[in-house]
Amino acid sequence: MRTVQLGGNGPHIGIVGLGCMGMSWGYDDLGRNDASSIAVIHRALEIGMNLIDTSDQYGPFVNERLVGRALRDRRDQAVLATKGGLVVDGAYKTYRNGRPEHLRAACEASLGRLGVDHVDLYQLHRVDPNVPIEESWGALAELVREGKVRALGLSEASVDEISRAAAVHPVASVQTELSLWSREALDDVLPYCAANGITFIAYSPLGRGFLTDRMNRTEDLPEVDGRHRHPRFQAEALAANQAIMEPIRRTAAELGVQAAQVALAWVLAQGNEVVALPGTKTLKYLEVNAAAADITLPQGRAVELAEVPDAVGTRY
Repeated sequence: MRTVQLGGNGPHIGIVGLGCMGMSWGYDDLGRNDASSIAVIHRALEIGMNLIDTSDQYGPFVNERLVGRALRDRRDQAVLATKGGLVVDGAYKTYRNGRPEHLRAACEASLGRLGVDHVDLYQLHRVDPNVPIEESWGALAELVREGKVRALGLSEASVDEISRAAAVHPVASVQTELSLWSREALDDVLPYCAANGITFIAYSPLGRGFLTDRMNRTEDLPEVDGRHRHPRFQAEALAANQAIMEPIRRTAAELGVQAAQVALAWVLAQGNEVVALPGTKTLKYLEVNAAAADITLPQGRAVELAEVPDAVGTRY
């Protein structure tokens, strides 16, 4: 698999990584099995999907423990990324905490759950509007100097926030939602990353599963599934958003590939600094996602995909 260098001078990571959230938290809990999830992580490493991404939020805490078990005898094969600063308060309710003392404690607790002495990438999960980003970022920079973190990243940050953080310590990556139904990052964040040597990690590149073409009605979602709370997965929105799927289906049929692979290929085509981070807990879909790294979209189809309508419904 083609790789990019994290932040321009860090480790090389495959252009398709593995998001581990769904193995423990969010979406549906059907089919969750730690042994199967560990097998998925091991297979990801074997085929070059070496960016393994988790967070203390997922569970909370459960996903980091799972990832830690999976990497126990494979730590040197993974570029291990986790996040802090987004705290779970009740079922799916979160609040931001960017206070330096919290971030230090959160990172050290993550290291314990993961069973490692350092992570390769520690990401501020969300910028806390009540704490100057310079203070949050300065605390994380101290962790780098102490060897507990190799590089720092931001998640869902604005260009202004990225720039202010970079003035304190280098920003290796920015993780932001990007897909054919979430293209806001193309306006400013992705161009800024490209111009400044920052790796752009596209989370939810499959539109939380919608772009796989397996969830076209609310009935297609398991009864207990976090997506029932998302505006874009309401019945009227799902029906309207089929307009986004139509050119994806045509392209998939022309190339003889799956809709999910077209969606991922489009994300990867947005720049050499882009890494797609689909999540899965299933070996079959892991292989599908990895194969997208080898797909080149025909120019005409790429133009058609770039012109799909905006999604109906907000992201959250």
